[in-house]
Amino acid sequence: MSGETHGSWMSPRRNANRGYRKLVVWQDAVDYYVLTCRIFRAFPFGLRRVASNQIASVDSVHRNIAEGYCRRTASDYLRFLNVALSSLGESVSGLHAYRKARQVTEADFEEADGLSYKLENGLTRLTERVASTRSQGQWDESFIVQESNAAYGEGTDG
Repeated sequence: MSGETHGSWMSPRRNANRGYRKLVVWQDAVDYYVLTCRIFRAFPFGLRRVASNQIASVDSVHRNIAEGYCRRTASDYLRFLNVALSSLGESVSGLHAYRKARQVTEADFEEADGLSYKLENGLTRLTERVASTRSQGQWDESFIVQESNAAYGEGTDG
Protein backbone atom coordinates (compact mmCIF):
# COMPACT_ATOMS: atom_id res chain seq x y z
CA MET A 1 0.00 0.00 0.00
CA SER A 2 2.29 2.74 -1.26
CA GLY A 3 4.73 2.70 1.64
CA GLU A 4 2.16 2.64 4.44
CA THR A 5 2.47 0.07 7.16
CA HIS A 6 -0.43 -1.82 8.63
CA GLY A 7 -2.10 0.31 11.22
CA SER A 8 -0.51 3.62 10.23
CA TRP A 9 -3.84 4.72 8.74
CA MET A 10 -6.08 3.37 11.52
CA SER A 11 -8.00 5.42 14.03
CA PRO A 12 -6.72 5.44 17.62
CA ARG A 13 -10.25 4.63 18.85
CA ARG A 14 -10.14 1.21 20.51
CA ASN A 15 -12.63 -1.11 22.16
CA ALA A 16 -13.31 -4.83 22.22
CA ASN A 17 -15.67 -4.62 19.25
CA ARG A 18 -12.99 -3.01 17.07
CA GLY A 19 -10.31 -5.60 17.84
CA TYR A 20 -10.53 -7.03 14.32
CA ARG A 21 -8.49 -4.01 13.16
CA LYS A 22 -5.43 -5.60 14.77
CA LEU A 23 -5.83 -8.74 12.69
CA VAL A 24 -3.22 -8.93 9.96
CA VAL A 25 -5.69 -10.85 7.80
CA TRP A 26 -8.20 -7.96 8.07
CA GLN A 27 -5.47 -5.42 7.29
CA ASP A 28 -4.46 -7.43 4.22
CA ALA A 29 -8.11 -7.60 3.15
CA VAL A 30 -8.35 -3.79 3.37
CA ASP A 31 -5.13 -3.50 1.35
CA TYR A 32 -6.63 -5.84 -1.27
CA TYR A 33 -9.72 -3.63 -1.43
CA VAL A 34 -7.61 -0.48 -1.92
CA LEU A 35 -5.61 -2.17 -4.67
CA THR A 36 -8.75 -3.46 -6.36
CA CYS A 37 -10.30 0.00 -6.34
CA ARG A 38 -7.16 1.42 -7.95
CA ILE A 39 -7.15 -1.22 -10.69
CA PHE A 40 -10.87 -1.25 -11.47
CA ARG A 41 -11.53 2.47 -11.12
CA ALA A 42 -10.00 2.90 -14.57
CA PHE A 43 -12.30 0.40 -16.30
CA PRO A 44 -14.15 1.90 -19.28
CA PHE A 45 -17.76 3.01 -18.98
CA GLY A 46 -19.03 -0.07 -20.83
CA LEU A 47 -17.51 -2.31 -18.16
CA ARG A 48 -18.58 -0.34 -15.08
CA ARG A 49 -20.86 -3.16 -13.91
CA VAL A 50 -17.98 -5.65 -14.13
CA ALA A 51 -15.74 -3.27 -12.18
CA SER A 52 -18.46 -2.63 -9.61
CA ASN A 53 -19.01 -6.37 -9.06
CA GLN A 54 -15.27 -6.97 -8.63
CA ILE A 55 -14.95 -4.16 -6.10
CA ALA A 56 -18.04 -5.41 -4.24
CA SER A 57 -16.70 -8.97 -3.94
CA VAL A 58 -13.41 -7.69 -2.55
CA ASP A 59 -15.22 -5.27 -0.23
CA SER A 60 -17.10 -8.23 1.22
CA VAL A 61 -13.88 -9.89 2.42
CA HIS A 62 -12.82 -7.37 5.07
CA ARG A 63 -16.43 -6.72 6.07
CA ASN A 64 -17.10 -10.40 6.79
CA ILE A 65 -13.87 -10.81 8.76
CA ALA A 66 -14.97 -7.88 10.93
CA GLU A 67 -18.56 -9.03 11.27
CA GLY A 68 -17.56 -12.54 12.32
CA TYR A 69 -15.11 -11.17 14.85
CA CYS A 70 -17.76 -8.88 16.32
CA ARG A 71 -20.25 -11.74 16.71
CA ARG A 72 -17.87 -13.28 19.29
CA THR A 73 -18.98 -16.92 19.08
CA ALA A 74 -16.73 -19.41 17.33
CA SER A 75 -19.61 -20.69 15.18
CA ASP A 76 -20.49 -17.21 13.95
CA TYR A 77 -16.86 -16.31 13.46
CA LEU A 78 -16.35 -19.43 11.32
CA ARG A 79 -19.48 -18.75 9.30
CA PHE A 80 -18.34 -15.22 8.42
CA LEU A 81 -14.76 -16.32 7.74
CA ASN A 82 -16.17 -18.82 5.25
CA VAL A 83 -18.22 -16.08 3.60
CA ALA A 84 -15.05 -13.98 3.40
CA LEU A 85 -13.25 -16.91 1.74
CA SER A 86 -16.14 -17.32 -0.71
CA SER A 87 -16.05 -13.64 -1.64
CA LEU A 88 -12.30 -13.87 -2.05
CA GLY A 89 -12.73 -16.85 -4.37
CA GLU A 90 -15.25 -14.89 -6.40
CA SER A 91 -12.83 -11.98 -6.73
CA VAL A 92 -9.92 -14.22 -7.74
CA SER A 93 -12.06 -15.89 -10.40
CA GLY A 94 -12.91 -12.47 -11.80
CA LEU A 95 -9.30 -11.41 -11.68
CA HIS A 96 -8.26 -14.41 -13.79
CA ALA A 97 -11.07 -13.79 -16.28
CA TYR A 98 -10.15 -10.10 -16.65
CA ARG A 99 -6.52 -11.04 -17.18
CA LYS A 100 -7.46 -13.51 -19.90
CA ALA A 101 -9.65 -10.86 -21.53
CA ARG A 102 -6.70 -8.43 -21.29
CA GLN A 103 -8.78 -6.01 -19.24
CA VAL A 104 -6.14 -5.77 -16.51
CA THR A 105 -2.43 -5.39 -17.03
CA GLU A 106 -0.08 -8.23 -16.23
CA ALA A 107 1.55 -6.11 -13.51
CA ASP A 108 -1.81 -5.32 -11.88
CA PHE A 109 -2.82 -8.97 -12.11
CA GLU A 110 0.41 -10.13 -10.46
CA GLU A 111 0.11 -7.62 -7.63
CA ALA A 112 -3.54 -8.44 -6.94
CA ASP A 113 -3.08 -12.18 -7.35
CA GLY A 114 -0.11 -12.18 -4.97
CA LEU A 115 -2.01 -10.31 -2.28
CA SER A 116 -5.15 -12.42 -2.73
CA TYR A 117 -3.03 -15.60 -2.49
CA LYS A 118 -1.54 -14.43 0.82
CA LEU A 119 -5.02 -13.55 2.03
CA GLU A 120 -6.49 -16.92 0.95
CA ASN A 121 -3.79 -18.81 2.82
CA GLY A 122 -4.18 -16.61 5.90
CA LEU A 123 -7.95 -16.93 5.96
CA THR A 124 -7.70 -20.69 5.52
CA ARG A 125 -5.24 -21.02 8.42
CA LEU A 126 -7.37 -18.73 10.58
CA THR A 127 -10.51 -20.73 9.81
CA GLU A 128 -8.76 -24.00 10.62
CA ARG A 129 -7.40 -22.60 13.88
CA VAL A 130 -10.75 -21.23 15.05
CA ALA A 131 -12.42 -24.56 14.18
CA SER A 132 -9.73 -26.49 16.06
CA THR A 133 -9.96 -24.22 19.09
CA ARG A 134 -13.74 -24.58 19.13
CA SER A 135 -13.68 -28.37 18.75
CA GLN A 136 -11.22 -28.67 21.64
CA GLY A 137 -13.49 -26.56 23.85
CA GLN A 138 -10.82 -23.89 24.20
CA TRP A 139 -12.67 -20.94 22.63
CA ASP A 140 -12.16 -17.83 24.76
CA GLU A 141 -13.67 -14.62 23.43
CA SER A 142 -11.10 -12.51 25.24
CA PHE A 143 -8.27 -13.95 23.14
CA ILE A 144 -9.69 -13.56 19.65
CA VAL A 145 -7.02 -11.17 18.39
CA GLN A 146 -4.09 -13.15 19.73
CA GLU A 147 -5.43 -16.47 18.47
CA SER A 148 -6.33 -15.00 15.10
CA ASN A 149 -2.93 -13.44 14.44
CA ALA A 150 -1.13 -16.57 15.65
CA ALA A 151 -3.21 -18.63 13.21
CA TYR A 152 -2.35 -16.22 10.42
CA GLY A 153 1.32 -16.74 11.13
CA GLU A 154 1.92 -13.28 12.60
CA GLY A 155 2.94 -12.02 16.02
CA THR A 156 0.39 -10.59 18.41
CA ASP A 157 1.98 -7.21 19.00
CA GLY A 158 -0.20 -5.55 16.32
